[in-house]
Amino acid sequence: MTSTEQAGATSAGSAATGAGSLPVVLGGAPGPAVAPERWPRPAGREMELLEQVVRSGIWGFDGPLEAEFEREFAAYTGAGYGLAVSNGTVALQLALEALDVGAGDEVIVPGVTWQATAAAALDINAVPVLADIEPGTYCIDPAEVERLITPRTRAIIVVHLYGSLADMDRIGEIGARHGIPVIEDCAHAHGSRWRDRGAGSWGTLGCFSFQLFKTLTAGEGGFVTTSDPALREAVYSLRNCGRRRPGAPDENWRPIQSGNYRSTEFQAAVLLAQLDVFDDQASQRDRNVARLEASLAELPGVAPMDAPPQRTRISPYEFAFKFREHEWDGVPAAAFRAALEAELGVEVDTINEPLNAAPLYQPHTKRRYRTSDAYWAAVDPARFELPAARAAYAEGVTLPHKVLLDDDAIPVVSDAIARLHEHRHALARWHSGGLRGVAPPGQHSGGLRGVAPPGQHSGGLRGVAPPGQH
Repeated sequence: MTSTEQAGATSAGSAATGAGSLPVVLGGAPGPAVAPERWPRPAGREMELLEQVVRSGIWGFDGPLEAEFEREFAAYTGAGYGLAVSNGTVALQLALEALDVGAGDEVIVPGVTWQATAAAALDINAVPVLADIEPGTYCIDPAEVERLITPRTRAIIVVHLYGSLADMDRIGEIGARHGIPVIEDCAHAHGSRWRDRGAGSWGTLGCFSFQLFKTLTAGEGGFVTTSDPALREAVYSLRNCGRRRPGAPDENWRPIQSGNYRSTEFQAAVLLAQLDVFDDQASQRDRNVARLEASLAELPGVAPMDAPPQRTRISPYEFAFKFREHEWDGVPAAAFRAALEAELGVEVDTINEPLNAAPLYQPHTKRRYRTSDAYWAAVDPARFELPAARAAYAEGVTLPHKVLLDDDAIPVVSDAIARLHEHRHALARWHSGGLRGVAPPGQHSGGLRGVAPPGQHSGGLRGVAPPGQH
């Protein structure tokens, strides 16, 4: 059901949220939630393919549906080969190990990303080196990458996220000039393209997540892409207890110690069904990103992310934009996010907290990383300064990707922001009370639509996980 269809059933509430009406947190009547359909959603063939798997007796270990999905998704990204693995974090770890990155080697990663990007390096005893981000895209800053390269740098991981793609032209040139392979973390970028080439086909290897809330999902799962035949064989062996892939040529294979990081036929069945509709969904997200960015550029108090011409298609896991606090006369970003969440009925959040202060990235909580005093000091994230990342965390506003699958939601989002800005002085007064747990007059302090007081996360609405999870 689109927002328009749902609005037909609740026209009185919808009318109450029109131009000039009060925001919900100030006593206005809530309209229908945007993007009311849950995610994930069935594509059509899931049950048919799952029954096929059950009846076949081949439930895992290089099954035919896994092989079919690997071929189809690798071709979709533009990479030569693809291998399904157990999750996105494992995809990153195996990509690093395929490149023979290990103890004491440095891996440059962005300071803003889900913690798994850095943890993948940590878990192979490499040193994650945190690079600051570009303020316009929230992606890794190529100038910072260049500055941080040392003789110990063995890999660069870029992360495409929040409706932006890392600058693969500049990063690729830096990597080639220094002889350092580039890994793409594409957990937020399935179906996105840089210069009309798919995310995951630009780097030496690409890594994807199929976690429950991703734009292509089987509940869990991961994927590694590459066009290097030797790396294909290395990743296959690494995911499969060191085994040699049947048919692997001698020149592309070597024995390697590893464990079980395989996927299953059940996941492949769901992914193949989801792939039937994925390209249409990615195109719809791309169109609605363009619509929403154009609208945000015209609104006071907010700004879209930069959209370089090389970003020829974007299908993001989360859509981000910037809150311009100096244009809100005392309304901070946390209060704006809470008020917008009440208007839309979907979770509104900030971006991931920078890794030098992230609560889920704490290497010093695990004794296994204390291999030496020098390594213990090297993996301390607090040693890195990330001023652009801190600023982005303060100003960033994110919406879930399902909003981009509701064409009718785009003007609703824009109208809600305009309405909040129109009432910014009243919102500033509400904020002053709300932060002390005081609800606006006539409202219960428990909040509306499950919205927490400003500065607190509501725990997620409609079963949606916190942002960025692999």
